[in-house]
Amino acid sequence: MRTLLIYPKFPDTFWSFKYALSFIHKKSAFPPLGLLTVASILPDDFQKRLVDTNVRSLTNDDLSWAELVFIGGMAVQRESAKKLIARCKSMGLKIVAGGPLFTAEPEVFEEVDHLVLDEAEVTLPRFIEDLKTGHPKKIYRAGGYCDISHTPIPSWDLIDIKKYASLSIQFSRGCPFNCEFCNVTALFGHRSRIKTPEQIIAELDIIYYAGWRGPIFFVDDNFIGNKNILKSELLPALIEWRKNKKGCAFFTEASINLADDPELLDMIVRAGFDSVFIGIESPDDACLKECQKTQNMNRDLLQSVKIIQKAGLQVMGGFIVGFDSDTPSIFQRQIDFIQKSGIAAAMVGLLQAPPGTRLFDRLKRENRVVTEFSGDNVDGTTNIIPQMGYERLLEGYRLIMKQIYSPGNFYKRVKIFLNEVKANNVALSINRQKLLAFVHSCFRLGIWEKERFQYWHLLLWTLIRRPRLLSLAVTLAIYGHHYRKICETYIT
Repeated sequence: MRTLLIYPKFPDTFWSFKYALSFIHKKSAFPPLGLLTVASILPDDFQKRLVDTNVRSLTNDDLSWAELVFIGGMAVQRESAKKLIARCKSMGLKIVAGGPLFTAEPEVFEEVDHLVLDEAEVTLPRFIEDLKTGHPKKIYRAGGYCDISHTPIPSWDLIDIKKYASLSIQFSRGCPFNCEFCNVTALFGHRSRIKTPEQIIAELDIIYYAGWRGPIFFVDDNFIGNKNILKSELLPALIEWRKNKKGCAFFTEASINLADDPELLDMIVRAGFDSVFIGIESPDDACLKECQKTQNMNRDLLQSVKIIQKAGLQVMGGFIVGFDSDTPSIFQRQIDFIQKSGIAAAMVGLLQAPPGTRLFDRLKRENRVVTEFSGDNVDGTTNIIPQMGYERLLEGYRLIMKQIYSPGNFYKRVKIFLNEVKANNVALSINRQKLLAFVHSCFRLGIWEKERFQYWHLLLWTLIRRPRLLSLAVTLAIYGHHYRKICETYIT
């Protein structure tokens, strides 16, 4: 059966890196790892074609070729997904949909022929079996979680990896914590289910021998969910793998308690990681208690960030405003914390309530859920009625973004970070992509853009103070340009 897998387009967000991608001639930041994994689960006698609409347009020839269409994506891709579904239906094609967007809100997509929800390793084989017998059902639910030690290697041959700024790999699913606003545990549970080190090395080998020498994102929602396995099995395997494999740098997401384990920090750096995204959310303990972000409470968050930075990792931070406990003072407190932390990539968003979360259920009971969940952290909207009032919240949010991404404040944070971070051999490596970014940044940031004075001052400062970190300084300057463009276009 000729099967067309379609990945919807992302809107412009912090995570899209739209304005940074042009510096390195890439089309998209990340590949559609979920659909690539779905493709690997499909039977060998299925002919497969994948169209990532973030990389190229979906053509009528693609649709004419197809007998069956698979669409998967996240909430932030909703609008694009709806348009793709309508287009496929107009061509008379049968549509199969899955992934976080459809799993969370299946009732919204009545026009989809078959909803294969939850984890594809469980539900997709059932659908394929029914399809072959001619009796596929409307909806398939898992009723449990899969053993991802049996998940096959994604079908990387279906995409052109050169179109992406980084590739992706998954080690674990699930998170041991229980943050009220987070839908990770609703989707994947609390127990950290893991792949074997052998699986990860096999996936890395395929990526490496395909010619990839760039960043690789471990997409785990909490990479350190099982510290014992990390330290005893995976990280030693990665350290050994890197001895003969040069050019690939890893980054991931983790909880702030990474700062509490010096041995783990050291091993993560030696394994090839150079940055980590951490959900900090708020410097206010009352807000952290409200959303049950217990791992962030009763600690010096600023000091924890500094510990991770000094170990050799760049910290990218997630922040939220709009908790019921927030007072008007929270906006300046967020600005002060972000500036002191040296977190260059500070991704601040309004609190939203994703379906399936305890926050959604609580606010639904209070009649405070008013619109659908957008999944977009920069569109200046929320699907809830905030306690302080939407207009006041939006005003404060805009103040934060205007302040932290003004050229002066942003470049000041970069220098704070570069002054403290331990030189990481991974971050120091130079490749063609980094050289291309440097050349383009000299012209665009150093001549054309309004931050040109701060750009050249940063480069001169880095050459004098931390010359080995010049490449990292350029990278952060480009990120800052992207964040500033997003803010100017959609927020401030």
